[in-house]
Amino acid sequence: MPIASQIKKYMADSSWIRRMFELGIAMKRERGDNNVFDLSLGNPVMEPPPEFIAEMRRLLDDLPAGSHRYMPNAGYTDTRAAVASALAEETGLAYEAEHVMMTVGAGGGINAVLHALCEPGDEVVIFAPFFAEYLFYALNHGATCVTVGCDVEFTPSLVELESKITSRTKVVMINSPNNPSGRVYTAEFIRNLGLLLQRKGKELGTEIYLLSDEPYRKIIFDNQLYPFPQRTYDKTITVTSHSKDLALPGERIGYVAVHPGYEASEELMDAFVFCNRVLGFVNAPAMMQHAVRALQHVTVDVSDYERKRDYLYQVLTEAGYRVFKPEGAFYMFPQSPVGDEMVLVEALQRHGVLVVPGRGFGMPGYFRISYCVEQHVLEGAAPGFQAAAKELRSKS
Repeated sequence: MPIASQIKKYMADSSWIRRMFELGIAMKRERGDNNVFDLSLGNPVMEPPPEFIAEMRRLLDDLPAGSHRYMPNAGYTDTRAAVASALAEETGLAYEAEHVMMTVGAGGGINAVLHALCEPGDEVVIFAPFFAEYLFYALNHGATCVTVGCDVEFTPSLVELESKITSRTKVVMINSPNNPSGRVYTAEFIRNLGLLLQRKGKELGTEIYLLSDEPYRKIIFDNQLYPFPQRTYDKTITVTSHSKDLALPGERIGYVAVHPGYEASEELMDAFVFCNRVLGFVNAPAMMQHAVRALQHVTVDVSDYERKRDYLYQVLTEAGYRVFKPEGAFYMFPQSPVGDEMVLVEALQRHGVLVVPGRGFGMPGYFRISYCVEQHVLEGAAPGFQAAAKELRSKS
């Protein structure tokens, strides 16, 4: 067998998101592009902001010699300083360049962090619903994931979290705004989470790190403010990317930031930089580091996503689906009208609509819709949502 047995198992269990995306390609070949409405993949169709295009043109016209060479594994100092300055302005904390490492997207950053922190057998706590790749990121580094559930509005249970923290708990990972639910965790929840982790760490005599995965941090609706977890817990490690806020998923550019007030921040960052290198990332892409340096205060047009959220929410609620109205990101995570969401997913496929089953996010009985698509795709999918719900209700 040419493939390692463990990898073969992981491949069999791999992401439902990609499975549905590949199914969509096959369905379009069979039925025609205009008859298939693929809402499975969080791949923004929105183009990057004009500021990004202008900055790329400026760089091409005046790029200093050596701009494509290796740089320190942590990234260009001036880019890290620009990120740190923006973080300091947003959080009120004294971030400097030495607290930041540029990464190959958020995925590269999370892997570097987990590689640096986790011994074999350590535990990484994740909150359902969760991004499915978290399971494999932890397994990459000998750790295992422990899942904590949530309430009907997708707020994680701190009572359950407390019961599941053990001496092996190394990392608690949060993702807000959440993929797939669109939930933005409240300031009260974040504060109570920090207090709980602080108390449990003292009780167990361990250090529990809060890994905050924030690629949707700047895509928030209804004038809400983002509650930064590092304001309440100094063992917070921030990981994010510009895949969503600058619509650059294919460019793989992000960063890791350690809390500037954490006493071991220098040691942590040294470990992250080492792991960034030995995992094969080496450094974040040079051109993207040059580009995002000047774009830390730039974001895509969030109002476009907000309008699409409102349209889709109306379509689904009028069709009888139970839906939490997302507060950020560009996903919706409705409850299936039947207990087995695969029945609904298959019914939607018959009507040319592709969504991802909730079991792929640790929550069977739900399904994820990605609405970072053209408006006409949402409008084309609307009759399918209505017809599938009606069809299943008539059978129940």
